[in-house]
Amino acid sequence: MPAEFRKLGISFQYPDDWTLDDQDALAGQESVTVYSPGGAFWCVSVHPWPADPTELAKAALDAMRDDYAELEAESTVETVAGHDLVGYDMNFWYLDLTNSAAVRCLKTERATYAVFFQGEDREYDRIRPVFDAITTSLLQGIESLDDED
Repeated sequence: MPAEFRKLGISFQYPDDWTLDDQDALAGQESVTVYSPGGAFWCVSVHPWPADPTELAKAALDAMRDDYAELEAESTVETVAGHDLVGYDMNFWYLDLTNSAAVRCLKTERATYAVFFQGEDREYDRIRPVFDAITTSLLQGIESLDDED
C-alpha cells in the first residue's frame, strides 16, 4: 500500500518504504521531498501562478550547473497524465559515480509546479518508473483539485 502526502494544496502517492521530508513545508516553504532507501529523491515545489514553467526549469538547470561544472543537459517536453511538462534531463559525475537528474515544470489554473528527481545511475535506472508514478499521482491530484473549483 503506498503512502500518501496531502498538504500544500497537493497530494501524491509514494512507496511506503521511502522517507518523507516535509520540513520545508513546515517551515513555510512550499516544497516536499521523498527519499528512496538508496538515496535517490523526488521533490515537488509549488510556486505562485504567474511563475513561468520554462524559467523555473532553466533556474533549476542553472543551479545544477553551478554545482556540477561538467553537467550535460538536454531540454525536453514530456506529456504526463495529459499535462505537458517542460524541463531538462541531466547527467553529471559526483564522487566518481554517474548521476542523472530531471526537472519537469508545468502551470495549471491554480499554481505553477516544479518536480525534480535525482539519483545515482545504478539506482536511477531501476527506479525511474517510480519517479514517473509519483509524478503521475501528483498530476492526478492536481486535476482533482481543479475539478473541485
